[in-house]
Amino acid sequence: MQVINTLNEDVYLGLDIGGTKCAVVVGNSSFVIKKKIFFETRVERGFEAILSEFQEHIDSLLADFPGCSLKRIGISCGGPLDSVKGMIYSPPNLPGWDNVPIVEIFSKKYGVEAAVQNDANACALAEWMMGAGKGTRNMIFLTFGTGMGAGLILNGQLYAGTNDLGGEVGHIRLAPDGPIGFGKAGSFEGFCSGGGIAQLARSIVAEKLKNNQPVGFCSSLEKIGEIDARMVFQAAQAGDQVASEIVNLSAEYLGMGLSLLIDILNPECIVIGSIYARNEGLFKPLIEKVMQREAIPSALEVCQIKPAGLGDSIGDYAALCVAIYNHS
Repeated sequence: MQVINTLNEDVYLGLDIGGTKCAVVVGNSSFVIKKKIFFETRVERGFEAILSEFQEHIDSLLADFPGCSLKRIGISCGGPLDSVKGMIYSPPNLPGWDNVPIVEIFSKKYGVEAAVQNDANACALAEWMMGAGKGTRNMIFLTFGTGMGAGLILNGQLYAGTNDLGGEVGHIRLAPDGPIGFGKAGSFEGFCSGGGIAQLARSIVAEKLKNNQPVGFCSSLEKIGEIDARMVFQAAQAGDQVASEIVNLSAEYLGMGLSLLIDILNPECIVIGSIYARNEGLFKPLIEKVMQREAIPSALEVCQIKPAGLGDSIGDYAALCVAIYNHS
């Protein structure tokens, strides 16, 4: 990416901390990313080494913009964390990150305010400030990727909850039994996540094959372990009947989950990322039927369901938006 060196401009840093990959971006209040650097996390190094590498890249980036003034640092990281205290508490994808005072570390080092949010909240900010939810006051962002999490924008502000557990919609039980997500069978995450849909598919395909019913995308019981969500959606897009049955079941529960959120929070907009955004055509007709049946009509009437607008770039903007977002 070409470096755009604008003198005397305020800039913001966004740090994205992931279990596989990390990124640092420098941008301005108009959401222009001037430069970004990615690096492999290699969690086995421990958090001190990873934070040290972050600082090397930050120093390098700031050196590229000598006339600019660093205003704020935003950090996006998987939870659990405490956004008020600025602490990271042992995220499952970051072993050894126990009680890390992430905000204090970076604010002391660079002499500016820093803020941390879990990745779902950071993505919600990005979609609200510059994506599909721009211009709304009440918006929900649903991750619908590996898991199912939410970020809540209520009355024009990010709502994180009392201890950063606002928006953990994946834990809601939608059925007495079913695929396991967030440690709970039949949960929203169980039916509406990559991992949950893979479980659902393996269960349905196994039943079909045991009853000698053909399954186009999986020819034998020995291959059931290879089934993942991507395979299911590719087969459904190609018209496979069993794959369509699996997707329709996920869509039925997505519609139920959306109806609950509409009834409770009365949002203007629900923005859904990842799996939904890539397969909206498969989901939309069925979720609309379910919502017509389940949601309060006048609440449904004012709520739009939209695919995420930032696509694969959302990670680049999420942490930057945490930095730009005014918490006062």
